Amino acid sequence: MQRQDTYDHAAIESKWQERWADADVYRTSDDATDPSYVLAMFPYPSGDLHMGHVRNYTITDAYARYQRLQGEDVLHPMGWDSFGLPAENAAIEREINPREWTMDCIDTMKTQMQSMGFGYDWNREITTCEPDYYRWNQWLFKRFYEEGLAERKGGEVNWCPSCETVLADEQVEGEAELCWRCGTPVESRTLDQWFLTITDYADELLDGIDELDEWPDSVRGMQRNWIGRQEGTTVEFEVPEFGGIEVFTTRLDTIYGATFFALAPGHELTQELIADDPELATQVETLDPDADGDEKRGVFTGEYAINPATGEEIPVYVADFVLSDVGTGALMGVPGHDQRDHEFATEYDIDIEQVVAPADGEVEIDEEAYTGDGVLVDSGEYDGIESAAARDRLVADLDTAANHTQYRLRDWLISRQRYWGTPIPVVHCDECGPVMVPDEELPVELPEFVPTPTGNPLEEVDSFVETECPECGGPAERETDTMDTFMDSSWYFLRFTSPDSEDVPFDTERANDWMPVDEYVGGIEHAIMHLLYSRFVTRAIGDMELLDVREPFEHYLPQGMVQLDGTAMSSSKGNVVSPVEIMDEYGADTARLFVMGAARPSKDFDWTERGVRSSNEFIERLLGMVEAFAADETTTTDAGERPIDEYVAREIDATIDEASAGYENFRFNDALREARGLVSLLRRYREQATPDEHTFERGLHTAVRLFAPVTPHVTEECWTALGEDGFVAAADWPEAAHDADHEAERQLVANTREDVRHILDVANIEEPAAIEVVVAPEWKHRALDVAIASDEDVVGSVMADEELRERGEAAADYAKDLAERHQSLTEALTPAAEFAALERATWLFEREFDAEIRLERASDAPDDVARTATPGRPAIEIHEG
Repeated sequence: MQRQDTYDHAAIESKWQERWADADVYRTSDDATDPSYVLAMFPYPSGDLHMGHVRNYTITDAYARYQRLQGEDVLHPMGWDSFGLPAENAAIEREINPREWTMDCIDTMKTQMQSMGFGYDWNREITTCEPDYYRWNQWLFKRFYEEGLAERKGGEVNWCPSCETVLADEQVEGEAELCWRCGTPVESRTLDQWFLTITDYADELLDGIDELDEWPDSVRGMQRNWIGRQEGTTVEFEVPEFGGIEVFTTRLDTIYGATFFALAPGHELTQELIADDPELATQVETLDPDADGDEKRGVFTGEYAINPATGEEIPVYVADFVLSDVGTGALMGVPGHDQRDHEFATEYDIDIEQVVAPADGEVEIDEEAYTGDGVLVDSGEYDGIESAAARDRLVADLDTAANHTQYRLRDWLISRQRYWGTPIPVVHCDECGPVMVPDEELPVELPEFVPTPTGNPLEEVDSFVETECPECGGPAERETDTMDTFMDSSWYFLRFTSPDSEDVPFDTERANDWMPVDEYVGGIEHAIMHLLYSRFVTRAIGDMELLDVREPFEHYLPQGMVQLDGTAMSSSKGNVVSPVEIMDEYGADTARLFVMGAARPSKDFDWTERGVRSSNEFIERLLGMVEAFAADETTTTDAGERPIDEYVAREIDATIDEASAGYENFRFNDALREARGLVSLLRRYREQATPDEHTFERGLHTAVRLFAPVTPHVTEECWTALGEDGFVAAADWPEAAHDADHEAERQLVANTREDVRHILDVANIEEPAAIEVVVAPEWKHRALDVAIASDEDVVGSVMADEELRERGEAAADYAKDLAERHQSLTEALTPAAEFAALERATWLFEREFDAEIRLERASDAPDDVARTATPGRPAIEIHEG
């Protein structure tokens, strides 16, 4: 059932969206100097916004609006990551063109984004499946090729049999090694593919992580682990008749314990051995490098390798746990000191020998490998040497040993066997080999879609495949692989700086001025692939002298998930809440206020109907309060100097300071809590006394601007009702009128109210007649200052003060108390400031406790009451009626 609001959110929101569009409020001038660049990861156009989108895009929109209110030029663009296999599969399923499906989805999502009031500069909209964008993917690919950063090579690749395409290592998920898109188990195949040699930048990318001090530590750690730099040693094991086979190890000190040698199924020597041995080939085919499980399987080749340290022969196996693209694809098996090798040796009855012993005891290696450093044993001339020193000596002594650094990171495989992606601008000629398409012939455009049940649809389009060689003019065939869609997103943030550029992918001068992105927001699932590729491409482009910036994103914020009953929303789980339904029933501002107020952006939170209703009711109260004041329905005075007026005025200032800090540091929930508290205070102010007109009006103006980044439509309505010209979206951020220690004043009042509540509760007083509040004497403030300034001897420092020493036993007792709390002592307000702060807040005490409040200085109060007062903690005496 449609609920009846007290305000027409649909009319208000559509009105202001039209006015913003007519005035081009969110357009960024090309002449802007270093605007605040605020960017959310652009979406894949799947058809409808979901709550994750709403949260992600409200985060950047709120921050962009806050920056505008601060007087900053702001670049806040939006586009579409519109290539990819899901669109191709959806098109095949619906028997339509992927482009048609994609553009329909974009139209739907754009309409919904505009309905949410997101303040994007739509003049900069980019769509990666448009030729005017992917032309520059092709242009950049050619520059990479010219710089030696793109190459075509064969090798084992990850193949998804369901998607029928190659996957990068980063797109293979979990121990079960499943396709990131469809969840199908991934297979290994050997194919010729195009790679970008990101490994050339491994050290630079790794070292650069230290400079990303505004990224979460967890994300920086994920990038470090993925690059995976390891310092170790390469050394060769001779296999008679086949030569030396290189291995990489971080534990050369264990080489005397190498009792077997293992090859990956795809290793060059393995291929050579099985080529002449059909029976061995059949056995190797049964090995599954992608198998999920703890069992280590292998096949004895009949060959032996020579351990270069011992001169002994050790058996050569092909093992499924050895991977072609990790290390050298071969390893020395040391079962005494590597648990994986231990399990394999146990399975195949291979000797297990201990050659390193812990310095402080013995270990039983028959049951479990000893993997720590220690002292070498049964290692010939190296016995008794510690592991680290032994590694250094062995590198020097073994002829084929050399220090070596290796990485987990592999070159970026960008070839995909699918239609809906950027065509790789290469022509294959029998005479000339792979030839780059000339720049003047770019873009190489996709032909009309020809759906095929399996395989790559491009291979079936003869008019696309058959072409002429750009070099010799002879017959040739176009490359039918298309680019990984991460290529599209690896530089799109640069295109936003000059999206209409026809001669270059982006304007270098403007990109140098506007980059890096100041605030980047998107899912943690992109913490490795997208962010790492973007960092690589940015650096490579810089080395081509097209860009001065080395890192693309200054601050990265991974937003948390929106959950329902503790479970992430998912169509497959049937627990999705539609943003469209929420907008229809409650309005966009309600959805925005709830998602921003529920938790910090990086935290997960639960979507609740109760929370949504509460947000909606609050918006109604705010609008109602403003409209009542604008219609002269709120009685006011021009008093202005009463304690209650001063209290509200200073609370307005405190709220501005705290809310500003919240917005600045992406603690939107804190900022909104402060702003809501101000609205609540204004309501109580109006109920408690006839409010001062200036103070009340300033409070409303402040509250409206504090909410403007999150609830833009209703605050525009409020701004107009308050008689302001122009848009609140373009107004000035409020400024505090008083320079004061608002935090200390607030804490003093809060502590005092809490102490009163505690006494009433303990003494079981239900109807107090009077509450006596006594601030601490000046000498206790002086003692506190002395204690804070002292290094160690607090009591001695306090009693060394002549004025304090005259207080005798009272000063000594207080000094002892200060000494016990020395590490946690903080400065307090002066006695006069304490008294003034409590005097301004007296009305709050009277309102809450319905009793007379007697505020006194220590010098005017009875000694038995005043003696318990300390700085920041007044003495309290309660009198019953």
